[in-house]
Amino acid sequence: MIKVLIADDHQIVRRGLRMTIDAEKDMQVIAEAEKGSVVLSYIQKHKPDVVMLDLQMPEKDGVEVLKNIREKFSELPVLILTSFTDDAHIFSALRAGASGFLLKEMNGNELVDAIRGASKGKPQLHPEIAKRLMARAPMPEDPFADLTEREKNILAGLARGLSNKEIAKQLSLTEVTVKGYVSDVLMKLGVSDRTQAALMAVRYGLVKVEDI
Repeated sequence: MIKVLIADDHQIVRRGLRMTIDAEKDMQVIAEAEKGSVVLSYIQKHKPDVVMLDLQMPEKDGVEVLKNIREKFSELPVLILTSFTDDAHIFSALRAGASGFLLKEMNGNELVDAIRGASKGKPQLHPEIAKRLMARAPMPEDPFADLTEREKNILAGLARGLSNKEIAKQLSLTEVTVKGYVSDVLMKLGVSDRTQAALMAVRYGLVKVEDI
């Protein structure tokens, strides 16, 4: 059972998310937070598998909350909820370590699929959000110049949402070897997580937006 914490200050949004999530057999909402200031304590108390976090929260905004989460729960998947109200906040959330970005207007099937993917450590980038983020990214001459062909293959698999185990099977490598490659790729690209690496892979043509 995937335990989900919803952090959003709008009751109608929380209610809609809860109804969609609780209708699935493999997931349930275990807590709701109305204020950014209580999210961390709710995580400590309820121990969710995935957090759904609105960027615009009272008392403490989503980006600040995300930074606090990463300090104490570095591996906890955090999906950002957005309505495209502020591109700058979205970009800041990416740098702060968001596991993915979801549109509040997305359909129920997309939502629960994203939660399942995030719970397995896979980056979740809605194509429309990916396009917005990519438009803000500077274009280097060759962002993958320092990567070997093997590392480019690893990055492509990562961008498509494959887990280390799935990449290992695809490339006939061990999972431990792939984990080492992923760390090297992140370091060479100068990014902190798989979501940022996936965005770069799409931004600079290694994979297509619809493939992630």
